[in-house]
Amino acid sequence: MSFADQLTVARALSVPIVVVLFTVNFTNHDYWATVVFCLAMSTDWFDGRVARRSGRTTSFGSLLDPVADKVLVLSTLVVLLDPGVFPAWMVAAIVARELLVSGLRLAALERGVVIAARDLGKLKTWAQALAAAIGGLAAAGVWSSDVALWALAVALVLTWVSGLDYARSAPRLLRSPAA
Repeated sequence: MSFADQLTVARALSVPIVVVLFTVNFTNHDYWATVVFCLAMSTDWFDGRVARRSGRTTSFGSLLDPVADKVLVLSTLVVLLDPGVFPAWMVAAIVARELLVSGLRLAALERGVVIAARDLGKLKTWAQALAAAIGGLAAAGVWSSDVALWALAVALVLTWVSGLDYARSAPRLLRSPAA
């Protein structure tokens, strides 16, 4: 397993740690959870850079990387519902888009078509991650939840705009018969 793949696996394994840190009440637990979340998300940028620079991109890494990102970010957004940082409808709208686009990608894959990540999708992921980090700091009392709400609103708009961008290509991709 390449170093880049190990970073991706570490990101995926950080999910339960982040969730536990947010949910178990001890002094500064929200700060710790946010720090671990930010460190884990930083591996997304780093693992891609390492894989491209070393020329060791793998199909395992290509498959696990976006899944690790989604699970880490979405679990953080969901866990921040409990302290009331984010409204449930916004998080539900983000989760719904992620499920729809993942379904679209799987349907295309069954037809032998790989839908590559688009730049707008990557921007969406980082907007969601930034909103989650801001939400974690809002839960810690650094600032008002209103700041986190606006960050999530931006992420929600980018999430659905990028989803519509994927959906635009869906009829063409799904028209061809399955391989």
